Amino acid sequence: MASQFVFPPNLHALEDDYDDGRLSAQNPPTISSLRPSELEEFVKGVSFDLSDKELFCIEEQDIFERVYSLVKGFASLTPACKFNLVESLRSNFSVLLPNVNLLSRSSQAPEDDDDEVAASSRKKQLVNSWNWEPQRGRILNLIANSLEINLSMLFGSSDPDENYLSFIVKNAFSLFENGTLLKDSETKTALCRIIGTCATKYHYMAQSCASILHLIHKYDFVITHFADAAAGAEKKYADGSLATSLIREIGRINPKNYVKDTVGAENIGRFLVELADRLPKNALVGVLGKLVSKAFKDVEGEVSSKSIRLRTKQAMLEILVERCRDVSAYTRSRVLQVWGELCEEHSIPIGLWNEVAAVAAGRLEDKSAIVRKSALNLLIMMLQHNPFGPQIRIASFEATLEQYRKKLNELEPNAASETVLDGISSDNDTCNGDGEVDNVDAEVVSKEQQDSLTDSCLPDIEDGINQKDSSVPDLGNLEQTRALVASLEAGLRFSKCVSATMPTLVQLMASSSATDVENTILLLMRCKQFQIDGSEACLRKMLPLVFSQDKSIYEAVENAFITIYIRKIPVETAKNLLYLAIDSNIGDLAALEFIVGALVSKGDITASTISALWDFFCFNVSGTTAEQSRGALSVLCMAAKSSTGVLGSHLQDIIDIGFGRWAKVEPLLARTACLALQRLSEEDKKKLLSSNGSRVFGILESLVTGFWLPENIWYAAADKAIAAIFAIHPTPETLAADLVKKSLSSVFNCSGGDELENEIDGGNTNVLTSVQVTKLSRHLFVVSQVAMNQLVYIESCMRKIQKERAKKEKLEADRQNGHNDVTTNVDNSKDNGINAELGLAASEDAMLDTLSDRAEKEIVSGGSTQKNLIGHCAPFLSKLCRNFSLMQKYPELQASAMLALCRFMIIDADFCDANLQLLFTVVENAPSEIVRSNCTIALGDLVVRLPNLLEPWTENVYARLRDASVSVRKNAVLVLSHLILNDMMKVWEARLSLLIL
Repeated sequence: MASQFVFPPNLHALEDDYDDGRLSAQNPPTISSLRPSELEEFVKGVSFDLSDKELFCIEEQDIFERVYSLVKGFASLTPACKFNLVESLRSNFSVLLPNVNLLSRSSQAPEDDDDEVAASSRKKQLVNSWNWEPQRGRILNLIANSLEINLSMLFGSSDPDENYLSFIVKNAFSLFENGTLLKDSETKTALCRIIGTCATKYHYMAQSCASILHLIHKYDFVITHFADAAAGAEKKYADGSLATSLIREIGRINPKNYVKDTVGAENIGRFLVELADRLPKNALVGVLGKLVSKAFKDVEGEVSSKSIRLRTKQAMLEILVERCRDVSAYTRSRVLQVWGELCEEHSIPIGLWNEVAAVAAGRLEDKSAIVRKSALNLLIMMLQHNPFGPQIRIASFEATLEQYRKKLNELEPNAASETVLDGISSDNDTCNGDGEVDNVDAEVVSKEQQDSLTDSCLPDIEDGINQKDSSVPDLGNLEQTRALVASLEAGLRFSKCVSATMPTLVQLMASSSATDVENTILLLMRCKQFQIDGSEACLRKMLPLVFSQDKSIYEAVENAFITIYIRKIPVETAKNLLYLAIDSNIGDLAALEFIVGALVSKGDITASTISALWDFFCFNVSGTTAEQSRGALSVLCMAAKSSTGVLGSHLQDIIDIGFGRWAKVEPLLARTACLALQRLSEEDKKKLLSSNGSRVFGILESLVTGFWLPENIWYAAADKAIAAIFAIHPTPETLAADLVKKSLSSVFNCSGGDELENEIDGGNTNVLTSVQVTKLSRHLFVVSQVAMNQLVYIESCMRKIQKERAKKEKLEADRQNGHNDVTTNVDNSKDNGINAELGLAASEDAMLDTLSDRAEKEIVSGGSTQKNLIGHCAPFLSKLCRNFSLMQKYPELQASAMLALCRFMIIDADFCDANLQLLFTVVENAPSEIVRSNCTIALGDLVVRLPNLLEPWTENVYARLRDASVSVRKNAVLVLSHLILNDMMKVWEARLSLLIL
């Protein structure tokens, strides 16, 4: 292991002996005794080692001592040797160079009489010196670059060694003392970067400020350069702390000190002017904010001075409002931050409250991320410190405002009806006598809402408010009533302003910036706390963000979910989750399942909450509805993915309630019960088969073949029922065959199957009745769904076989490794070698693949002369889809038929090849956009499953971007994006331009 390098207090300290194993020069060679030719060879050898070996070769003791000796005797080297050494160090040690380079300069410091000009004297032409001018700027820029990168590789932590920073800053400031050096732009820029980086990035602030002010007092030529350094640091790191600290330190200087030091006072004044020219807006914005805050707190003084102060404060507030639209993003961001600080200090007049809120709402769409972040934080702060009460729903304010307007009309019957809010900030309305509305009115509103408007914030607000006008407290004073009405109108405007931002907040949750997403979620949580209209629905749109690859976004969503929906009382948590499941769409349900599974694994959703969910499902909680029971079972199914034993304790309840009389009240309950059967653990499945197997399969069969579910629910329920059969039945293909037969007989028993098929093949459009259309649509769905599940079942069986083989081989290998008989091991190894040479293992894999392909082929039997049960439906289905007249007459039949056709095509390559032309004809010409959307989505599956067959049709797939329907184009974009991102389809830039057109 290489020795650790500890930055020394001076060059010669590297020769000291240490017990901690740090890197030091123990026996450095003496170069003063070397002849010029030997010295040149010595330098070339060091340069060769530095160039030929890896970067950290400097940690090798021999190379370190040789480099140290050259640095120590740098003054005695010839110009050629100096150049070779510096170039080698500069080229190979971009991070370590500041140490070596600055150490080399310090080694010459004692040779000068004046330490303050050591940096410049080191550049003078000595006997063996060389010209530093071409090298200085390059080396200083290299030092600046090394400071701006991550130095953890050098120092083992995020911040560099304190001695290292002190050494660099000390030498940088010494170079600032030489005005001639600062005339070189490259040198000046590098020095400004070094000072700005050390002070801002590495928080070397106090020492830097002290040195800067010392040099400003002493030299007038450094003024502009230090102003550039402060401005550059603010621009690069978006942090004006260096400029702020300098101004703060200047403010602490006793003005009496400038009486004697007039030159220093003049230099300080010039520096402030230069700094203001470079950072005028941000600095002024911060100053204005502090002045406004102080003006709100300072209420003493004479009336005349108070009036002037208030007018000045109003002018400063107007400037702050105007600067929210500044051309500089940094200024806009800073102004919004200042408004947030004023809000926190209760220093925003109620007359300006809604104007500031409107500005913040508008900045949510700013092109700069830092401005959007500041706007989001400002709205969060305004909600937290709003003067209108703890609940600011629109309906609440409207109802209360209407009652107080009536009360106001009773107090002034002769006054014309007018909006009081329009003059809230004028001199004629309720004010403090100086042209400004005080926050007293806001306190009145808050108190009134807390004392008398509590009921108006409840869900039954309409009933509670319309009962009696006497529920409104009588203030008895006309002026107070006017002020209250004005404040209520202001609160109503604020509530509407925040509520109007909901569409924008939904867009921000899809932003590529993680800070946008995190702060938007925080704002929505605050909106929900204050019952802003639309916040609940927007918060649900954050659920899909749990799939984000950004860990910070996922954690933000998870924390928000826990804060909003997880309560200490299990019943409340269960109720929140089941309502969330009831109101979510398919995409939100997938996200909810992911996050519920994660919270169950972590223990945030406790066993008590699971028990409360079972109580809701079993109707043990008073007032539980069938819809709530279904929602509870849905959440339990989600939890079962992480905890497989969740469902096993209530198997009988799932059957009795899920498929009983409540399923007729809430048809989706049957679908959810089918999903629960799929999520059972292997042990629970065996228990179910032994106790209620025949009953369950009878129920599932009646669900698929019966007509007791509504048409719009049946398809979703039949989908899950067939999947449940394949999940729990020991031989699902037998039961599935019965389903197909019963479904087939329900369609063709009425009028002979052959006659019906011939009529359809002949193009007859009057052959089907409405009842037959419904039955035929269901039959096609059942056949295609069984076929797809059979394909999945075959693949799962293959995986089980492969898993068992791998397990068996592993056990055999472990047994052989643990056997002590050497002869037996040799014989086994010979047998394994023979098997490998004969290819027996490979032949077993090939045989499994052949069996799998044959089993998949037999589902549809596209190339077989003997067709099976499902295969008999394939020719009829193809003829049915080609009867365009019949399909146009019955769009719902076309949707079911094309879905079945696409599924058969996905399963069988021959059937797909024979019907591709038909599929693209329908996807282009079908009048129903539902049919076109389904076919577009199916095309994506076909490309993944059979890429070689679909490759010649790539242009036709891209053509879906030209569809007249927005929903079809949207699905086309989603499908193509998925295929392109997974390298399943090449990008056609010409076709993608259709998105723009």
